[in-house]
Amino acid sequence: MFERTFRCVAVLALSVAVPLAAAGPVTIKLGTIAPDNSPWTTALRTMGASWATATDHRIRLTVFAGTIPSESSAIARMSIDGLQAAMLMIAGLSEIDRGFNVLGIPFFFESDEELLHVQQKLTPMLSRRLEAKGFHLLSWGNAGWIQIFSKKPIRTVADLQRAKLYTTQGDPEMAQWYTANGFHAVPLATGEIPKQLKLPTGAIDAAPSPPVFALALQFFRDAPYMLDVRVVPLIGATIITDTAWNKVSPEDRVRMIAAAGVMEKQLFAQAPGLDQKSIGEMKSAGLTVITLDAAGAAQFRAAAERLTTTPSGMVPPEVFDLAVRERESFRRSRAAR
Repeated sequence: MFERTFRCVAVLALSVAVPLAAAGPVTIKLGTIAPDNSPWTTALRTMGASWATATDHRIRLTVFAGTIPSESSAIARMSIDGLQAAMLMIAGLSEIDRGFNVLGIPFFFESDEELLHVQQKLTPMLSRRLEAKGFHLLSWGNAGWIQIFSKKPIRTVADLQRAKLYTTQGDPEMAQWYTANGFHAVPLATGEIPKQLKLPTGAIDAAPSPPVFALALQFFRDAPYMLDVRVVPLIGATIITDTAWNKVSPEDRVRMIAAAGVMEKQLFAQAPGLDQKSIGEMKSAGLTVITLDAAGAAQFRAAAERLTTTPSGMVPPEVFDLAVRERESFRRSRAAR
């Protein structure tokens, strides 16, 4: 009897041990619309190398950049396990959960410090909402502040409302926000910006963009004016599917999150320098930067502040209310210094 029992236990132990030993490394395929060899794809690959080193190569990351046609397609591919992770901008993240739209409301934030404070306070809530949809937030990213590039000078909110303004295709809530606030929003794929600005009577004559993208895509040559007013930071996040995350041991998850945190700090630290460097290069090539005087800036900010109180249903109330409370708390603390 004892011998039979021992044999059964041994067979059971072997049946459990064999799959674990044969499981092998976890390969994570990550998609992004960021250009290959850009600061963002370089940071992702550095993170992947850190994952491999920290986990003794149990985790392998492959980055697909420049081959993903849209963030919607990346999300669709994650749903069928064609990709296990993605670096998405707010437009893509909001397809998964509208709460992320709060970080993309134009004129909502005034500084990097204010953004970081609110983002940190929102992270637990947004992470929970993301997990309810089958994804996990690994880290945030930053591509600099969006500013307005236009064919004609823009100096006021009224000028901006008269422009044919590019908005991201596939982000209907943001397009509705612009329309509800009197703007002429034109949803287009990102690749259409240079084409349409080059045409004498194209679909758009102004494009909100981080300076680094305006430089990389060279559309500042056809939209040679930049209004030096920060519209909104271009925020993104790296996310991973539940399916892939569940294949990773708890210990290796800790190591992956630590490396992702290093990438997050790197991307946020480099964003201001990328903005300044890109603007400097474009000015040397003929870009005219329109800087408002104190009165003009105050008028623009007052008008913009009124717009941020009307999210038009694109942000769930509980997320919007928390963001407003934390933003106002941050501003009060700064004013008290």
